Amino acid sequence: MRVIAWLTEGTWPACVDAVRGHAPDTAEVVLLHVSGPEVPGLAHGAYAGLLGRGHPERDPGALLETLGGSSAAELLDAAAERLGRPCGREERSGRVEREVVAAAEGADLLVLARDGDRSRLGPKSLGPAVRFAVDHAPCPVLLVWPEAAPGLGTIPPAPPHRP
Repeated sequence: MRVIAWLTEGTWPACVDAVRGHAPDTAEVVLLHVSGPEVPGLAHGAYAGLLGRGHPERDPGALLETLGGSSAAELLDAAAERLGRPCGREERSGRVEREVVAAAEGADLLVLARDGDRSRLGPKSLGPAVRFAVDHAPCPVLLVWPEAAPGLGTIPPAPPHRP
């Protein structure tokens, strides 16, 4: 069995705990972190547009890419320590939702956490990237709450019935 755990800042402990609780000890576990191009791309654009194009060595986008990579490595290290068993680590960059789906190719389970409005039950508890991964994953998905799930009273009311 091959299990992919998609880890993001703020919700990764819940995913690791779900793997510990649901994946057999014999499972091959891969901890996945995906960095999107948004922040370095914005920095590159801001520098080029506002601060000038003549000094590429001063472009803050390259520094942000480096910092993002070291941050991802630290997150993966902390997750591997919390998991407490051998695991693979995979870092990807690109369109986050598409990279997650691609990484899940050939897996037996994808573990991920809700990333939307976690104060109530319902479809808004999934952000766009998680919704895409849930809808397009080529394997079964285990979707976890990063903290205790809200009560049933938080379900949005049903739309009015129309005859």
